[in-house]
Amino acid sequence: MVDVTRTAYRTCPLCEAACGLEIGVTGDTVTTVRGDRDHVFSHGFICPKGATFGRLSDDPDRLRRPMVRRDGQHVEVSWDEAFAAVEAGLRPIIEAYGGQAVAAYLGNPNVHTMAGGLYVTPLLKALGTRNVFSASTVDQMPKHVSCGYLFGSPLAIPVPDLDRTDFLLMLGANPWESNGSLATAADFPGRLTAIQARGGRFVVVDPRRTRTAEHADEHLFIRPGTDAFLLFGIVHTLFAEGLVDLGRLTPYAQGVDDLQGLAAAFPPEVVTGVCDVPAERIRGLARELATAPTAAVYGRIGTCTVEFGTLTSWLVDVINVLTGNLDRPGGVMFPLAAHLRPHREPGGRGFVTGRWHSRVRGLPEVKGELPVATLADEIETPGEGQVRAFLTVAGNPVLSTPNSARLDRALAGLDFMVSVDPYLNETTRHADVILPPPAATQKGHYDFSFLALAVRNFASYSPPVFPADSGGMDECDILARLILIVSGQGAGTDPAVLHSGMLAQALRKAGLETASGDGPAERLLDVALRSGAYGLSLDDLVAAPHGVDLGPLQPRVPEVLRTPSGMIELCAPPLVAEVERLRAALDRPRPGLVLIGRRHLRSNNSWMHNVPALVKGRSQCTLQIHPADADRLTLADGVPAAVSSRAGSLSALVEVTDRVMPGVVSLPHGWGHDLPGVRLTVAAENPGVNSNLLTDDLVIDPLSGNAVLNGIPVEIKPA
Repeated sequence: MVDVTRTAYRTCPLCEAACGLEIGVTGDTVTTVRGDRDHVFSHGFICPKGATFGRLSDDPDRLRRPMVRRDGQHVEVSWDEAFAAVEAGLRPIIEAYGGQAVAAYLGNPNVHTMAGGLYVTPLLKALGTRNVFSASTVDQMPKHVSCGYLFGSPLAIPVPDLDRTDFLLMLGANPWESNGSLATAADFPGRLTAIQARGGRFVVVDPRRTRTAEHADEHLFIRPGTDAFLLFGIVHTLFAEGLVDLGRLTPYAQGVDDLQGLAAAFPPEVVTGVCDVPAERIRGLARELATAPTAAVYGRIGTCTVEFGTLTSWLVDVINVLTGNLDRPGGVMFPLAAHLRPHREPGGRGFVTGRWHSRVRGLPEVKGELPVATLADEIETPGEGQVRAFLTVAGNPVLSTPNSARLDRALAGLDFMVSVDPYLNETTRHADVILPPPAATQKGHYDFSFLALAVRNFASYSPPVFPADSGGMDECDILARLILIVSGQGAGTDPAVLHSGMLAQALRKAGLETASGDGPAERLLDVALRSGAYGLSLDDLVAAPHGVDLGPLQPRVPEVLRTPSGMIELCAPPLVAEVERLRAALDRPRPGLVLIGRRHLRSNNSWMHNVPALVKGRSQCTLQIHPADADRLTLADGVPAAVSSRAGSLSALVEVTDRVMPGVVSLPHGWGHDLPGVRLTVAAENPGVNSNLLTDDLVIDPLSGNAVLNGIPVEIKPA
């Protein structure tokens, strides 16, 4: 029989850009991957990661069957054996010590799957534990907290209206290599270039001259971790020069006068000594933002992974409000995804943190989870409530969290660990049971998270490219069986029981009687779409393989506001109190060398380093250092340097470059694939070094609990 070549269309699940892919299939193999030129959002754009979509799915190191650790070795077992082992390991711990003895960690890839969007929350509820941790406190929680205080919901995140803005100020963002984050924008670089083509400008503020900075109209170097000082200098100037104009937001904002009082301590002449951006340029930025026909301020991971991450994220949107650029075309706007419903009127319970605190360090809960920086404390510290068992879902915290060597040691001391993961990696090597989900080509896809952050409203569903593996298990079934185990219903219970219950509840809530779809995730999606903002259905999306365009973003204030007042609350008390700490930091002595991270276009955290095409060529894992610092420390290009911090030390090859400003060194994150017991053949040949051996678990942004991964004081000498 001759194989018939066919074409499939689907959304790329490998980053936040949500690009459409055109996939050529011969038999049971992906033979080509191109950008889908007819896709309503990405219009044919594709990056190197998306081009390797098929290679990720057929990676020979990818686990296809469950693994159980026996006598120190992981061996393949049947699904029933694996779930029996989970029940035998977890249930006695829960029964003896309660649900708090189990901690859960959710990794970044969860938001790239339908099962993660639908079944993880019920799993955490069934566990009944407050020891929930995730990648959110590694890279984005400050934005959730600032938006929670400003708008009443941590999910009400405004995104830059890239396609209509005239002036864009970007801080700590490098979309030429990251494709954007907390702003879903396929072909982000193309959209930036289009700003310039229509006569607009974009300015980049970053301690490195990134690829994005090279394409910008202007790049401003800034000392790592000092963005809040720069932004307050802009706010000060807006008030001092009479440039504040909220426009249509005036009746919906409160706290403007209080904000002016807070900004008084941060004139440009004062903050320039901290951030290294000239005072006159700070004033110039304020004037440009206030006088441009439309303008937007956008800050991302570099502004979140710092000591004052929440204040920085807050000030980004404070400036958007003060210049009248929040919730207007060309400014920053609130998307409305097809599976969500708008509120009928403003107002709500608002946003609070600290509903509980971590046992050891007393750190407050934020958005239902605790800072991952204290996870090792909870495992290592004896006493009532000690974490004895650990569940990871699509996460690799041994590489991605601060002081990761300490966490690695802590995981080795657990009583039991289970991981839902397709790889035997640096974290799952500690697991007693590994439950691998099917490849992306074998499951449907809809972006619950990223469509709610898109710079243009659209919807797209991708059916599976290939039928399910007869020996594999649907990801929803895996999570459902875990829910049944931890809730005491038994490893042998049919997951259909849970699927039916969840669907019945969703139908009842939506006032519907039936749902379409071949799988449990699809049926729940259909309910959400039919009761959502546009009245679409799963059948509508299946019939539109290139997606459904829902138009440009529309104003949503005041409906989107969930604060108790129903207004934008500019000066929530926790933020005001944190400003006092920022003011005190004006007089701190400046540290010597500080470390920052960086991203590469072919890398997304730690989970794409086993694909040859993404790691080929010159090593990405070098220590970038400015020529002046290299001369002072007698370091040369290509030689190893010893780098140390309070948390740990490592050796890395030096790359002397003026891309980093003096006093700053840079290492990429997500590497360090040289630990024993890992089954990642390609990654092991290109291990790199783990920058999180240097980051400090004792230093966090106090309002959000986010780890501080940028601006880490380090000492460097020739190795």
